[in-house]
Amino acid sequence: MNACQHPIAQQRQKLRRLAVVYQNRYGIPMSRNKFPPKPKYDPDTGPVYLYGLHTVRAALDNPLREKRNLLVTPNALMRLRETGPVEMRFTETTPKELDRLLGADAVHQGVALEVEAVSRFGLNDVPNPRLVVILDQLTDPHNVGAILRTACAFGADAVVTTARHSPRETGVMAKAASGALDLVPMIEVRNLGDAIETLKSRGLTVIGFDSEAPAPIRARTDDAPIAVVMGAEGKGLRQRTRELCDEMVRLDMPGPIKSLNVSNAAAIALFAVTAGRPSQ
Repeated sequence: MNACQHPIAQQRQKLRRLAVVYQNRYGIPMSRNKFPPKPKYDPDTGPVYLYGLHTVRAALDNPLREKRNLLVTPNALMRLRETGPVEMRFTETTPKELDRLLGADAVHQGVALEVEAVSRFGLNDVPNPRLVVILDQLTDPHNVGAILRTACAFGADAVVTTARHSPRETGVMAKAASGALDLVPMIEVRNLGDAIETLKSRGLTVIGFDSEAPAPIRARTDDAPIAVVMGAEGKGLRQRTRELCDEMVRLDMPGPIKSLNVSNAAAIALFAVTAGRPSQ
């Protein structure tokens, strides 16, 4: 090495040699970028981008969903067409461009769809519901999306959220829901207590879940209409919500960890309350 070489040039040369060794040893190039790209837009205030093959397919198949722009790689377009038609105009893109748009953490699978947020329903839009999930001020989009997915899997007729203290529809929520945002009606209410009273008047038994409830959850053997109420992690159900529930139950955990993520708890709750229903 030239003794007169500038220290910065020496450092660059050492890094280049290290990159060659890394690639030869592991078979992949060493990344030069320590910091993944941040999304070009703010998901909390900017346009709504849905991403992922299942999520985008469900949105494309939903006639009530207003769709604006489809960004898709050639490979993802081929995979989308394997599951149904792609009848809207699209813009061909690359995975790197989608990373720059959505952020490096977004698992987009080569496709993003700009949409208007899905229209929210009212209680009167869902006639004769037999299974409803009520979320009492859940704010985490991952949890809400995961509960939507579970509710869809168990055949829920609707998911009820509050107008305040609930997350805006984002790609994160839609990805966690895996298409359920376009399959299960989301009902947004201003007064959760009034909504619970309305559901009770329509014949639903309202069951609230809380770690301090007096009775453990048990599998139901009947086929009665049910509304399951889940509270926010940490806070749980509000006092007024507890008072309106017909039953309050808890999930007893036999292991050393006594609590579950709310989306996991919702899955167990829905399994228990639907156990007595005849298989479709």
